[in-house]
Amino acid sequence: MADPWLALEFGVDPAERIAQVGAAHEAFLAAGAAPHRVREVVRRSWERSARLDPEATPPVDLTDDALAAYRAAHPLVRVLPLFRDLLGGIAQDGAHLMAVCDAYGRLLWVEGHPGVLRHAERMNFVPGALWDERHAGTNAPGTALAVDHSVQIFATEHFSRPVQRWTCAAAPIHDPVTGRLLGAVDITGGDHLANPQSLALVRATARAAEAHLATDRPVEPGVATVTALGRDEAELRVDGRRIRLGRRHSELLVLLLHHPEGRTGEQLGLDLYGDDRLHPVTLRAELSRLRRVLGPELLDSRPYRLRGTVRADFTTVADRLDQGDPAGALDAYSGPLLPGSDAPGVTRLRRLIDGQLRAAVLAAADPALLAAWTATPAGADDLTAWQALARALPAGAPRRPLALARIDQLLGEYDLTSATSLQRPRN
Repeated sequence: MADPWLALEFGVDPAERIAQVGAAHEAFLAAGAAPHRVREVVRRSWERSARLDPEATPPVDLTDDALAAYRAAHPLVRVLPLFRDLLGGIAQDGAHLMAVCDAYGRLLWVEGHPGVLRHAERMNFVPGALWDERHAGTNAPGTALAVDHSVQIFATEHFSRPVQRWTCAAAPIHDPVTGRLLGAVDITGGDHLANPQSLALVRATARAAEAHLATDRPVEPGVATVTALGRDEAELRVDGRRIRLGRRHSELLVLLLHHPEGRTGEQLGLDLYGDDRLHPVTLRAELSRLRRVLGPELLDSRPYRLRGTVRADFTTVADRLDQGDPAGALDAYSGPLLPGSDAPGVTRLRRLIDGQLRAAVLAAADPALLAAWTATPAGADDLTAWQALARALPAGAPRRPLALARIDQLLGEYDLTSATSLQRPRN
């Protein structure tokens, strides 16, 4: 069976494939539906990218001192020497580029031969630019982040026409302890990159980076970690095991983490089901199954509570906010808490975390923090945050026109164009 993440099957003529996919791309732009001859991963990405102008280039989000400060604080700076060791030859051969982006698709480093870099600058493939699918359409680093999988994007598979002369391969990188998405590593070049070796190379580089990060920050024995932000099902890591929990068990684990003092069955029932749907028998059965998953050494009863040291990404956000560190909190935040959950206790906690983080970012009035917040799912439609970002940016900042355009769009969507207190900041 062919690898769906590879752009070309063995024996396929690249020129013929470019023409086929190019015709499919034009048909998609005209009719909004992609023919079946387009790979599934590409078709879905085109659908996510459909609102973009196919002639546009991605915006530059951070520059100069703001970019330097952001890169210096990013976890992937610790593995930049490794990227250069493994991909440095490719980056300097006059035909390729090496790029590293953060979890929001913001390019952190783009390195290669000066001539190739100059060509890439024409499409804003530069440090500080936003290459997530929302801003750049289908491309290897952006799509790898969107699907959380290594992928190759070949020539006319790119949604944006200015990018269609390039081929790229990228792989996501995760925090080895929490599983949180940190960013992606990418190699970009010509059509010759559409081969299994380039995809294998970025996959191996991403795994090597994760291994290096694991040794750089060793896991404490006996300490369990929970990842529940930005995902509908939590993941537990303990004693070298990775356990993906179901939705109900994820909710129970989050509620128990939020109440380290413990909860009675009735309290958990209210948190889980609400006032009018108490199901004590069902709850006891769920807790019994959760104990079998976690092991009796982790879950106690009377009251129900977790034993030992259990750390979670959402409690890290809260702890850093308590310490007055909004930048650290935002770095630990990878999305809303169990966004698919409608359990009352989880919903309240999700709103609390998002609200406190938002308030801290707004109070800081730091352009880099505001830009990072508006790049999150919770902040993408936050009119007040976009207005604060526009006010915080100097008149000539590359991101300011983007912020002003987003403000105008949200004012229209919210039908607030007549509310003078919510107008776009003055230029």
